[in-house]
Amino acid sequence: MADLIFKTEGKSQTAARFEANSRQFKLVIDEPPVLGGDDQGANPVEYLLASYAGCINVVAHLTARELGIKIEKLSIAISGNINPAKLLGQSDAERAGFKQIDVEFSPITDASPELTRQWISTIKQRCPVNDNLASPTPLSFSLVS
Repeated sequence: MADLIFKTEGKSQTAARFEANSRQFKLVIDEPPVLGGDDQGANPVEYLLASYAGCINVVAHLTARELGIKIEKLSIAISGNINPAKLLGQSDAERAGFKQIDVEFSPITDASPELTRQWISTIKQRCPVNDNLASPTPLSFSLVS
C-alpha cells in the first residue's frame, strides 16, 4: 500500500493563537490566559492528547472487529504532566515535553480478560500516534522565505 500524506498549515493570529487548516477543517490552537492566550481553543499539547485518544478510538474499533469483540461502550481519558519551565525559558533542567502520558482505556465489551489484553497490545502496536509518541520520528525543520 502506498504512503498516505497528511498535511496541516496555517497562520499565527496572535503570539499565542494559531489557526490551522487540515483538509476542510479549521483548527484554533490557543493557550489559556495563564500562558498568555485568550482561551479560544485547546492548546498544542491538549490537541496532541486528543489526537492520541482519537487514534486509539479508531484503532480500538478496527481491531475489535478483527478480533470479534463487540464494543458496547468505550471511554478514553488521557493526561500528561509538563513542567513549563523550559517552555518559558526559566530552566533547562527538564525536558519541554510530557514527562509521562497516562491512558485510561475503559471499554465495556464481551471480551474475556485475556482477549482484552491481546486487544490492548494490538491497539498499542497499530496506533500511529502511539508509535510517534513511543518512538523517535525523524523531523526536518526548514526555513522558507
